[in-house]
Amino acid sequence: MFDSSALLRQRFAALRSSAELFSLRHVKQSHQALSVRRNVAEPPLFSQDEGAMLTVRVNGVEAYAATADLSQAGLQRTLEQAEALARQIARHSLLDLRGQAVTSARHDHISPNFDQPVPSLADCLGLLAAESASVPKDSRLVDWQASLGMSLVEQTYLNSAGAQLRHAQRFLFPGLGVTASDGQDSQSRSLGRDNFGQQGGFEIIERCGLVGAARRVADEALQLLLAPNTPSGPRDLLLMPDQMMLQIHESIGHPLEMDRILGDERNYAGTSFVKASDFGHLQYGSSLLNVTFDPTIDEELASYSFDDDGTLASKQFLIRDGLLLRPLGGALSQFRSGLDGVANSRACGWNRAPIDRMANLNIEPGDKSLNELIEGIEHGILMRTNRSWSIDDARNKFQFGCEWGQLIADGELKGIVKNPNYRGISAHFWRNLAAVGDRTTFQVLGTPNCGKGEPNQVVRVGHASPACVFRQIDVFGGDA
Repeated sequence: MFDSSALLRQRFAALRSSAELFSLRHVKQSHQALSVRRNVAEPPLFSQDEGAMLTVRVNGVEAYAATADLSQAGLQRTLEQAEALARQIARHSLLDLRGQAVTSARHDHISPNFDQPVPSLADCLGLLAAESASVPKDSRLVDWQASLGMSLVEQTYLNSAGAQLRHAQRFLFPGLGVTASDGQDSQSRSLGRDNFGQQGGFEIIERCGLVGAARRVADEALQLLLAPNTPSGPRDLLLMPDQMMLQIHESIGHPLEMDRILGDERNYAGTSFVKASDFGHLQYGSSLLNVTFDPTIDEELASYSFDDDGTLASKQFLIRDGLLLRPLGGALSQFRSGLDGVANSRACGWNRAPIDRMANLNIEPGDKSLNELIEGIEHGILMRTNRSWSIDDARNKFQFGCEWGQLIADGELKGIVKNPNYRGISAHFWRNLAAVGDRTTFQVLGTPNCGKGEPNQVVRVGHASPACVFRQIDVFGGDA
């Protein structure tokens, strides 16, 4: 852990620059992906990457360059490239950053149980093989897969103001999915799709319920195969946490990214229906909606102490009692917009510059148990586990599909339905929030593959949420 930190500090201290500020962000990461499909182990995938980005500030103008050459000469050469670039672009600069704050903090952030011994490759494959083998023998079960991804990331940030910030993190992504087919239709059921990612050790396997899940997941796939199609029309909608995370991600997270609001992402990832003038004024949702940027839940994917620009991370309300308060904007976006944001400047690796990204974006629990949520619905449907999504460039009009649906009538769960879908408009959907589940319905989830930026950056994002009820939502089945 941090085996390169002392050498990095030594080499950083020996760097020479005429810039008023310069920094180094070193990232070393490794990934492995294991999978057993239909009782056959697939070839494991391994990758490793390491390098550093050097950033300079010259007369209020910032520029950067990156390198995989971590020798003293390689780092010095890259620093000089960044400084030369800053001087070249000075006449085109739109911002004078001399007034932007600079951190001098020193801190280590370590994932829970980071030092816990990791099971061997053979043990991990054995666990997956056992789960795969427990899928029942049924000719209608045509495909199934158990998987486990693991990432190790060590990052060190140093700057000429004296900052020394280090992160050592482990991320696990358990997965299981089963597909059933009768020759006319096919239905898939999964253990939360790819959304059970957490930060920590192998206790995550137990928390996500992977062991022993295959029989249940296979049975649910067969139930869906026999179920009627979801009826169409307005209904109350009960979304479970593994679907809420996608709803939060697409219709709150992306619209609140400040660089998107400022127009930076217009050519690629799109814009936002939210305007800078909306903060402090827009009633984004009902009074039950409380949304936080929260890097303090240890096991959540994007928990950290400082972001990649060295800004201290703390829990902040983005939406309180339905009122929009602050954007997902890091230090640069805050400087540009004059708005208070959060510590969410993040990069996917050493050769990408930090940009405004979602991190841990959560809905705070309410006061209703799951039974109370169900009892409060006369004519509705429960949906869980996303399987499809579509949303416009402004992150406003959306249509989402789920794996599992169950009708609710007169406060009771009724029959299972397949192909459950719903649609709405972000600017109105959250105002229909009618009930929020309590802590017993709250689940910490996350996705490993949120993409944004040019060149593209794929980062890990955490979402934690209780179950939630929305009134009179447009629901439809696979035939609509």
